[in-house]
Amino acid sequence: MKLVARLEQSAPIPLAADIVCDSGELLALVGPSGSGKSTILRCLAGLHRPTAGSVRCGDAIWFDAGRGIDVRPQRRRVGFVFQHYALFPHLSAQDNVSIALQHLPPGERAEKARQWLARTRLDGLEARRPAELSGGQQQRVAIARALAREPQLLLLDEPFSAVDQVTRRKLLRQLIALRRSLAIPIVLVTHDLEEAALLADTMTVLHHGHTLQTAAPGELLARPASALVARLTDQPNIFVGKVLAQSPATDTTLIEWLGKPLQAGHHAGFAVGDSVCWVVPESGVILVREYQADRENTLNATVSERLAWRGHATVTAHAADRPDAALSFGIGASVAQRRGVVPGARVALQLQKSAICLTPVDAAGGMAGDLQG
Repeated sequence: MKLVARLEQSAPIPLAADIVCDSGELLALVGPSGSGKSTILRCLAGLHRPTAGSVRCGDAIWFDAGRGIDVRPQRRRVGFVFQHYALFPHLSAQDNVSIALQHLPPGERAEKARQWLARTRLDGLEARRPAELSGGQQQRVAIARALAREPQLLLLDEPFSAVDQVTRRKLLRQLIALRRSLAIPIVLVTHDLEEAALLADTMTVLHHGHTLQTAAPGELLARPASALVARLTDQPNIFVGKVLAQSPATDTTLIEWLGKPLQAGHHAGFAVGDSVCWVVPESGVILVREYQADRENTLNATVSERLAWRGHATVTAHAADRPDAALSFGIGASVAQRRGVVPGARVALQLQKSAICLTPVDAAGGMAGDLQG
């Protein structure tokens, strides 16, 4: 069961999106508000009809604008979990789930509803109405109801945004455990990149309804296809440099930054003299000892900020004492304390050659540090 969709329209929200999700996989759609994420879910569910394109799930064609096919939502076998639960307030948890079991004989629905509530860890709460349940419990009822339809596709629209952070983490763990048993495509809309990285097999970055990049979370964050993708995925270390030399034999592209050479892995397609955007993830910025400062891509910096949480510290340091050359990196909080990494401290940093990704400079390239000299 594979989901393949191409969705196009010019209004009310522009779309030019390609969506692919294999059976048993979870695809996360990420992007700023207004990028079309929720509209895409509505198109997949049949709640909104785009101007052009198609939607196919397995062998079933649910929508094909060119052939005049538009299967009604009730016949698409889609489970949809909304941001604010969308439960019927006058019905019990069991009855809310039973509504999705119209495909079963009436005598079997109550027991099947109880089974789905048990699978989402709600056994014993079958008789409670939504107002008598916590936000996390209501969301689990909504998930149970969506799955009770035995859907061919599960859609999750910001499913955890209406609950507190502690409940959110519990729901994330439960969804991770539950999805192992679901052999269907799952499409998740979220603004939370950490949530997407934890849950998703693949991520699609959207901007103004256009698909910018689709890849596994680790690959997408390490190798953004453009400066725009890097910004939309909240990469902190985005700068502009100039290509000094290309050496395929040594797997090196040499760029100038802050008036000094910086080695990156070889990136074909750039000529000497080209301006390029370069991105290095926080994990690619390494705190080194002073005696290691002769390594490639090392520089001195001054710490301006250290934020610690649950044993981890995020540090911001300014290279060459330039206020517009801020590098962010992560380190264990105890290591930061032991090494004296506090605001005002001088540190030596190494930018890992293999972690530096080069992309073309886009129209907003200078926003993230236009530091060529």
